Amino acid sequence: MSKVICETRLPNRKPTARGKVRDIYDLGDRLIIVATDRLSAFDWVNPVGIPDKGRILTGMSLFWFDMMKDAVRNHLISADLADFPSDFQADPEQFKGRSMLVNKCKMFPVEFVIRGYLAGSGLKEYKQRGAVSGIKLPAGLVEADKLEPPIFSPATKATDGHDINITREQAAEILGKEACDAAVEATFKVYLRARDYAQTRGIILCDTKFEFGTRDGEVVLADEILTPDSSRFWPADTYCPGRPQPSYDKQYVRDWLETTGWDKNSPPPPLPDDVVVKTRDKYIEAYTQLTGRKDF
Repeated sequence: MSKVICETRLPNRKPTARGKVRDIYDLGDRLIIVATDRLSAFDWVNPVGIPDKGRILTGMSLFWFDMMKDAVRNHLISADLADFPSDFQADPEQFKGRSMLVNKCKMFPVEFVIRGYLAGSGLKEYKQRGAVSGIKLPAGLVEADKLEPPIFSPATKATDGHDINITREQAAEILGKEACDAAVEATFKVYLRARDYAQTRGIILCDTKFEFGTRDGEVVLADEILTPDSSRFWPADTYCPGRPQPSYDKQYVRDWLETTGWDKNSPPPPLPDDVVVKTRDKYIEAYTQLTGRKDF
């Protein structure tokens, strides 16, 4: 188990931004994206990190970027520290295995969510309206029912609080029809290929979200892809519609937080050791089962 990295620091360089999980360094026309071991739940970053989480997320993104490179252009340049500026190479403990050198893109202010099963905010919307993102669904569906074909369910990127589901037409108004159509086409290509592959590994890809932007006038897939932080993965051998499914993600964290009496409006309590260990185990299980590798 490696040292927990919750924040990266360099003597003469500061991150341009620190997200809930990622530290981003701006190199002009390129970026370095560092996946730390921070973990967020209920829109709060916990003061305790999950060992190796950032390395696992980066390893999974690299696996999927390689698999999908013929389907859509992506922003990845290299994950080899030898290709990074010298100050990153001088401190490999912070950056090795958790960092990507990428092309800077003009990012779309919309998240490209695709749902193959009824869960999460899609389930909530269906119960209220009988539809998801303006798409009418049959009556009588239950939690975790398969959606065939999958549903494109875009969302606006919220700076505070939760993202808001919108329709494809609204996304096209924001982005322009041509750019939106190209990104939607890529969304379906990548999801369907990933879904079918995951099934061969005994995993159901319930839903996922992608980030797109443009570079040189071309739509580019960016950020992380198909990780437990951006997707719902379920074990296929226990799948049973009509109830919540066990998942390969931070569910242990959510479940524990729900037992603490935390109000979700103030900084969360630190995670105990057993929750940290179980959460790390779930991330590792997702990585090894999907990729067939152990070298995250």
